[in-house]
Amino acid sequence: MSMQDPATAPYRWRWAALAVVLVAEAMNLLDSTIVTVAAPVIHTRLPGPDSDIQWFSAAYTLPFAVLLIAGGRIGDLVGRGRVFRIGVAGFVAASVCCAFAPSAGLLIAARVIQGSAAAIVIPQTLGLIRGMFDGADMAKALGSIGPVMGLSAICGPLLGGLLTHADLFGSSWRSVFLVNVPLGIAVLIGSQLIRDDRTAPQARLDLLGTMIAILGAGLVVYPLIDSANWSAGSWGVLGAGAGILVVFGFHQRHRARRRRSPLVEPSLFQNRGFPAALVTSTVFFAMMNGLMLVIVLQLQLGLHTDVRTAGLTLVPWSAGSAVSSAVAGAYLVPLYGSRVMFAGLPIVLAGTIGAVSVYATSSPTAYPWALLPALAVSGVGLGLFTVPFFTTALHRVRPRETGSAAGLLNAVQQFGGTLGIALFGSVFFHAAGGAGPRAAAALDGAQHACWIAMGLIIVTGLTAALMIPRRTVPAQPSQESSAPTAVVG
Repeated sequence: MSMQDPATAPYRWRWAALAVVLVAEAMNLLDSTIVTVAAPVIHTRLPGPDSDIQWFSAAYTLPFAVLLIAGGRIGDLVGRGRVFRIGVAGFVAASVCCAFAPSAGLLIAARVIQGSAAAIVIPQTLGLIRGMFDGADMAKALGSIGPVMGLSAICGPLLGGLLTHADLFGSSWRSVFLVNVPLGIAVLIGSQLIRDDRTAPQARLDLLGTMIAILGAGLVVYPLIDSANWSAGSWGVLGAGAGILVVFGFHQRHRARRRRSPLVEPSLFQNRGFPAALVTSTVFFAMMNGLMLVIVLQLQLGLHTDVRTAGLTLVPWSAGSAVSSAVAGAYLVPLYGSRVMFAGLPIVLAGTIGAVSVYATSSPTAYPWALLPALAVSGVGLGLFTVPFFTTALHRVRPRETGSAAGLLNAVQQFGGTLGIALFGSVFFHAAGGAGPRAAAALDGAQHACWIAMGLIIVTGLTAALMIPRRTVPAQPSQESSAPTAVVG
């Protein structure tokens, strides 16, 4: 019996193959947040403009976002197992390049390759699991994705801080990327358990649509990150990017009418629920990722705390989110459905208001201990919101639309995180670059960011309300719609 065919292998080998897939997913998702805490240290060692701190993260999440859907289509065409191995190998190679990058520019370029490789790996996960399991076993296997994603989100900032602070063998921030090498090699060895399959050989990859999406997203994000050099031309670039994304939408509709396998199923936009979910995801994760970055920047650039302290400061946020996510998924959502979303958002808002008051009253040179309970409260709200959000977003999606819907939700989540890093980072650096002591200016920048976060939380509530059908029962988890599809972090 061949170990390379989990469908016919003994029961234990299928679960071993699942473990390989989940480790690869965790490794790729971890890198979307692990650099957040290490970025100021990297900037110190690889000097450049302040905007480099934002690009260290955005250079990964932007290609990750825009190539996710194309990555899933490539797996359909070429074979998910084969594409999975190619993506993991590329991710490991890019991680090595990141670790030994001699300049900020080369590190950012390597991060682009790393994010592109992640976009190839992540979409294969769901298809590979469905190819290995059926019935109750498949439901159990799909249910394991959520905890892995949540753990990756929690561990990212903390692991980034601890690895950088440990300075293993004098590696400093480079260990943040080197940790991927042994994990990636282990995944490549274990991937021999994964069967190579393809499910849509009749489909075609929309290369033109992919290039349009990349160009539009890049033009939207670039002027936001490069806000220090903002000019009238920056508005033109931003507008051009938005216009190109509109063209992308028309291009997808045109391909669908000609039955030529669009990247995104236009039928998803026939009712208001799913488009509202996309806007909600973009706004919410922009708020979450952007605020996380600003908290780290205020601690490291304003107070000059070490990277370990910055990572540990985010533990209440992550722990609160982990606990409330577990409670929401196991108890609250099955009982109350989508209403749990609207219980979570006021809690996030309350925690953010607490953070504003802390920043408004803290000494510019003292560690803000009162920030920790405020972050814990926000984390609880985050977990209560995210679990029912994804269940509700996919509740009315038809079976043939599930892959496209899940991929698009993942993509806009990463794109929203990229926008948040660009917007909040620019707000912080604009305030911190003003007159007065650096510590006081950084505190002011963090306070400004919290006010923007509060506004985005309110917008999230308004757009989330549009996701709910006018006359229906609350969304309930099902095997198809409750399969976790997003990174909380």
